[in-house]
Amino acid sequence: MDERSRGRVRVERGAKRVRAVFPGKVVADTTRPLLVWEVPYYPMYYIPRADVDTELIVPTGRTRHSPSRGDGLLSSLRVGDREAVDAVTEYPDSPLEELREAVRLDWDAMDAWFEEDEEVYTHPRDPHTRVDILPSSRHVRIEVNGVTVAESHSPRLLFETGLPTRYYLPKTDVRLELLEPSDKVTHCPYKGQAEYWSVRAGDELVPDLAWSYRMPLPESERIAGLVCFTDELVDVYVDGELQERPKTKFA
Repeated sequence: MDERSRGRVRVERGAKRVRAVFPGKVVADTTRPLLVWEVPYYPMYYIPRADVDTELIVPTGRTRHSPSRGDGLLSSLRVGDREAVDAVTEYPDSPLEELREAVRLDWDAMDAWFEEDEEVYTHPRDPHTRVDILPSSRHVRIEVNGVTVAESHSPRLLFETGLPTRYYLPKTDVRLELLEPSDKVTHCPYKGQAEYWSVRAGDELVPDLAWSYRMPLPESERIAGLVCFTDELVDVYVDGELQERPKTKFA
């Protein structure tokens, strides 16, 4: 795989077929996408201009500057009576040579993205991220404000590249009477859609502290229906030993 770095931005040539849909129309279809790490946590797709339906691109005359990518020319994407304003960015004079003939489509402005024939959510999958989910007999206990809210001898441990170990516990090992449903929903390109609960510990209701994937993506089926707590905000004991709270972008 061709990989190049320019300062703080990494650029790789991907191997998957990637398609963007807006609205109901395939506006980009490529087997040679670029993966661009605009932020350290995950990449964004840039599509070769030849693989984008450029007749749908309407320049706005506006620009957006990036210290690493240069001056981006903004355009809208128009299909029938639908328009995604400033959803297209091009860097024809970028110091990153690979980007000069590429088009960046705003991820959230599109109706859907596909890697091969599977829809992908939130952001492109990082080819360097691995998710392993393993059954364990380790004793895991979760405490919130001194209150034990979950305790299990049969957790599933989820190891995801760049993130702390996550402990997924059977609902039968969670004090469900302390959990109150939350309106929060998040999406993960590796695991799927998560629903959340707030946790009542004593007189305090701690918001959005626990989550579960009711119907995870196939590669993460082992955590279906299990409950995980935000390690960054709770006390986790593993085999009786208090774990150090991790520091991540999530808390």
